[in-house]
Amino acid sequence: MEGSSCAVTHAMSLQYTGSSTFYTELAQVPLPVSANFIGGDVARVTYSVRDHDRNIKRYITKTFDNQCTTSHDSSEIKASATSPSKSRQAILREVANNKRFVEIWAGSQLEASLDVSNYHQAFLTDDFLYSLSFSPSETSLIYTAEFEATDDDPYNKFRYTPHFGDTSRAKKRPTIFLFRWIRSPDFTRATKQNLTLVALPGQCTVTKPILFAQATFATEDTIFASGHEYTSDGRLLGAKGCFNRPMGIWQLTLPKDSLSSSSASRITPPNRSCRSPRVLFHDNQPIKLFWFSNPIGGPHASCVSLESRDLITGINTILVPTVFEPATPNGFPGLYTEYNMPTSPFLRFSDRVYIVLQSIWRSRTTVLFIDSQSGAITDATELGDGPLYSWTVHATDNNNQLICSRSTPTTPWEVLLGSLDQHDTLDWKVLDRPILSSTTKEALDDLMPSIIPITARAPTESLLIQSKKASTSGGPKPVCMTIPHGGPHTTSTTAFTPGVIALALEGYTLNLPNYTGSMGFGQTYIQKLLGHCGSMDVEDVAESVSELVRRGVTENGRQVVTGSSHGGFIAAHLIGKFPTLFNAASLRNPVISVGELATGTDIPDWVYAEFGVLSDSGSYTSPMSNFNSNSLPSLTCISNSNSLASPASTALTPTPLMHTPPPPLMTPKSYNTLFTVSPIAHVDYITAPVLIIIGEDDLRVVPGQGIGFYHAIKGRVRAGTGTGDENENRTESGTGTRKEKPKGVVEMLSFPGESHAIDGVEAARVSFEATRDWFKMFAED
Repeated sequence: MEGSSCAVTHAMSLQYTGSSTFYTELAQVPLPVSANFIGGDVARVTYSVRDHDRNIKRYITKTFDNQCTTSHDSSEIKASATSPSKSRQAILREVANNKRFVEIWAGSQLEASLDVSNYHQAFLTDDFLYSLSFSPSETSLIYTAEFEATDDDPYNKFRYTPHFGDTSRAKKRPTIFLFRWIRSPDFTRATKQNLTLVALPGQCTVTKPILFAQATFATEDTIFASGHEYTSDGRLLGAKGCFNRPMGIWQLTLPKDSLSSSSASRITPPNRSCRSPRVLFHDNQPIKLFWFSNPIGGPHASCVSLESRDLITGINTILVPTVFEPATPNGFPGLYTEYNMPTSPFLRFSDRVYIVLQSIWRSRTTVLFIDSQSGAITDATELGDGPLYSWTVHATDNNNQLICSRSTPTTPWEVLLGSLDQHDTLDWKVLDRPILSSTTKEALDDLMPSIIPITARAPTESLLIQSKKASTSGGPKPVCMTIPHGGPHTTSTTAFTPGVIALALEGYTLNLPNYTGSMGFGQTYIQKLLGHCGSMDVEDVAESVSELVRRGVTENGRQVVTGSSHGGFIAAHLIGKFPTLFNAASLRNPVISVGELATGTDIPDWVYAEFGVLSDSGSYTSPMSNFNSNSLPSLTCISNSNSLASPASTALTPTPLMHTPPPPLMTPKSYNTLFTVSPIAHVDYITAPVLIIIGEDDLRVVPGQGIGFYHAIKGRVRAGTGTGDENENRTESGTGTRKEKPKGVVEMLSFPGESHAIDGVEAARVSFEATRDWFKMFAED
């Protein structure tokens, strides 16, 4: 019997069937990641490229003037920025042995360079920390780097310091550095005695300092920056993908006599999470400041407010407010942007200034022009009857041109130059499109994407991708793969995703539902999920399968499911609650036991906010009413010489910092509540074979979640589907008729060094191929 059991186990283990030529080719298509204008109509675009041969991500830059010139970027360059006059470029460079340099180039001339290796640790280039800004005179530069501790005290060397969470374990003390140089009169490189580097101190409160980042110059002695705050129990909550963190916009003043005595004043309210400051200039004078704003606490991503500050009067204004319900079913749902605005977001036409943003609008991203005075919004890339394009805004020239990229589920990213003519008509010119093999292009041409409303659970809708030939031919329908997105507050958009579309090229029909909680449908749709995770989102996804069956797109008994993070949470729920619905499942870093996750994740507040578990004094991130007045930041006035309003004179007076309360202790009652809404509660009813994929360095959904699920499934009885009426009800609630299978069929892949996204070149490829091979084994059983 023991030998027979081993033979069955081996027969059901994951078997490698070879590399996927479709995935390999599509994953290596250059992805536009940034762009800028380097003078006149000359656009420069940087692409990320996955190199499977060398197992690295590389970067290339293409310059578009009268022809396209390609250069292969050195991995030494960590960040670069073009000056306002477009005559200079700043480069942050890191070479072998952690030697770091700040360089200023004027054309082909190196104007200034400083070895900063002994001043700080790594340059910080994450969305939530990155700074790289020239002063108006182009003789100063600010950037963000990790503070270098020089204390010889061994206890300080090992004393615990909170970090910024997943992918940011080494990022603990971001610091803004000011680099100044005096230009040589004979246009040679500035001498060392004409170079200055100063660390700008964080603003101290009673408990912890404010950690400044995202800094940008307004005048020679005025800087605006975002300030990250600690919670009252000394945490830095995980920042990646979170729009609700305690942080605000601060005005930093640099006295002319001593940089070490710079002052800081918060200019945004304490109950708003504010980020991405951008300064609007007129005749070289700063006139307005813009930033993104979300509520502190609650859902981790939500409808974004665009706010502004008149730098002359000091009055703050909400330019684009939260939209709770669109005025019409397909009307403007509110702003659902990237974490930051483009570095240069401004366009000028019709004697007005517009802010250009990309935003999720239902199941696609579009380009919006927002009037900087009235907040009126124009959709510059309306859907119409054309392809299902999703757009990304990369840069503007601060005048009448912008660089964007666009894609569809079946069309890789192409780069476009948008230009406004004298009649304010927007014309698009394709600068670059990828080259595909004829085999891949023909295969992509056979795929048909569409958006399907889930009528029983409006406004839920699914992005459907299916083969034209297979959908019209006789015989069994292709196996349908359901892919709920993570978050839960993200969206499956019509953007090109190599790892998704390659699955369709393997012969599957794809169902990507945007369930309750998805962005792009109004704030009400997001808030509706809070306290209902594990039921409302799971039922939406199950209903999307039923809808496609009713439409004849797919059929019972030919279903599989895969998901990552919260998508893995939903997928794990589905195979437990509806054990006959899916033939197999593949889960990447799934949330399995929410109560256990609360004490290990970098975002413990996610558990309490999303699942509606409150502490005795309220929710984890609810505002506290009793502030410590000693934490009121300095209200030092800006020098009158720059004509900017003093923060003290604003209509919205800065208030004491709000302390974000700590999470409640995990009580038996709370744990029981969270257990009942977790997939682990249904593990006894799982009969579908399950593949689990984890990143060993995941700080968001810690590896123990997937590992625990692996052992829980493996330890179940290997025959039958459970007992009692409860399991019968589960079977009836699904739409499947799959025959009973042995329990305990599970496999797990574990990737060292990979974080939550499992995005390394080899790890992403192997993860894709493993899911493909798992479903080859079990999808049609």
